[in-house]
Amino acid sequence: MTPPETPTIPENGERGAPPAVSVCVIKKRADFLKAARARRIAMPGFVLQARKRHSGECAADDIRIGFTCSKKVGNAVARNRAKRRLREIARETLPALGRPGYDYVLIGRRLETATRPYHILLADIEKALHKIHQSGQRK
Repeated sequence: MTPPETPTIPENGERGAPPAVSVCVIKKRADFLKAARARRIAMPGFVLQARKRHSGECAADDIRIGFTCSKKVGNAVARNRAKRRLREIARETLPALGRPGYDYVLIGRRLETATRPYHILLADIEKALHKIHQSGQRK
């Protein structure tokens, strides 16, 4: 019996390649509160909050992401499903479209985050990131 082969990472930038930027998870309440005072974009499936960190706060080249779903989203099963979907769309889009030095918070919406088709959620986060960063350049 031969051992299974280890998967290789494609070098041509296909899906599955490691991100060029590190993405960390926000866990402290203070960081969520700072993001709540920053820019926000409401999409049908979620709300995106984004803020540029100051130079002394954290590693300047990291992208940080937080996820939250209140009890309005549903019971624990519904909230966890919504957060899993938010984590997956963030994992796919933030390394490419997120900016280093930013904190992002994704907030789940009742009846939408868990049931909205996945490809539409991906399109929503791409649109929200473009809007957030366009409006941030005007200031």
